[in-house]
Amino acid sequence: MAEINKLDYKGVWIVAEQRRGILHKVSFELLGKGREIADALKCELAAVLLGYNIENLAMELIKYGADKVYLIDHPDLKDFNDEIYSSAIADLANMYKPEIMWTGATAIGRAFFPRVAIKLNAGLTADCTGFEIDLNERNLFQIRPAFGGNLMAKIITPERRPQMSTARYKVFKALQKDESRKGEIIKPQIMIDSSKARAKMLEFIEEVETTVNITEADIIVSGGRGLGCPENFKMIRELAEVLGGAVGASRAAVDSGWIPYSHQVGQTGKTVSPKVYIACGISGAIQHLAGMQSSDIIIAINKDKEAPIFSVASFGIVGDVCEIVPALTERIKKG
Repeated sequence: MAEINKLDYKGVWIVAEQRRGILHKVSFELLGKGREIADALKCELAAVLLGYNIENLAMELIKYGADKVYLIDHPDLKDFNDEIYSSAIADLANMYKPEIMWTGATAIGRAFFPRVAIKLNAGLTADCTGFEIDLNERNLFQIRPAFGGNLMAKIITPERRPQMSTARYKVFKALQKDESRKGEIIKPQIMIDSSKARAKMLEFIEEVETTVNITEADIIVSGGRGLGCPENFKMIRELAEVLGGAVGASRAAVDSGWIPYSHQVGQTGKTVSPKVYIACGISGAIQHLAGMQSSDIIIAINKDKEAPIFSVASFGIVGDVCEIVPALTERIKKG
């Protein structure tokens, strides 16, 4: 592998994600963290935006912290295609040579970003939950849970550039939108050749949510193995309903077949950051804590006063969850 001159690489890039003309919120979160890293490195923060008829979204990215936006607007980019997207972004990176590149660890990010890393002969750290910077060597510490979440690993790619990562949604905080921010929109001439793609979009079927999406919910009520049986998830649903929230679960509850995987919170489930997280009968294994500990307020209900969940809880209730949750629900119903 040929050596590179790391001095040729400058700037922090966020590859923004949009679907059908709507920006994914993880893009704003990455701009928030990217602003911090770029300021520390005294370099520019740029966003990369691909799609069709999306120029109006470029200014949104500037208002959320980007200094400039590289906009690739082309009819063949209307629908996501990992081959076309990865080729375009790799060509762009070869042209401008960013020092750091991030995108969200979403279904789309996980599909195309490894392809970009291969094309650039760069390393890639997936599912990061934190970033730190070594200002002397300009190496990025890419932090993620390892060994099933039992420890946190700090990974660096000191010999390659750009330093590439995907980052979990709902981990970083977005900056406040600043309507007064100004920035530059650049429209590079990148060749888009959809004829070489081996897959194409035939139809887009919108998912119909029958319940509140836990990644977007302001209030989440989660149940664990401490509920004792799947039937007791009924009281979790009732509490979530009166609060206008969503239902979550621990891996133990999901593995037991008590509730579908789509509700799982944790390292192997979804990362959430609601205003209020109520953990009912959840002991608080490190894998679960990794997925919810950034919640604003955490309320833990568990009969084991030594349960690890209490170490991160804002409020803790020691007692039988099957007595406390129904009582809490009734109290809330009465106003």
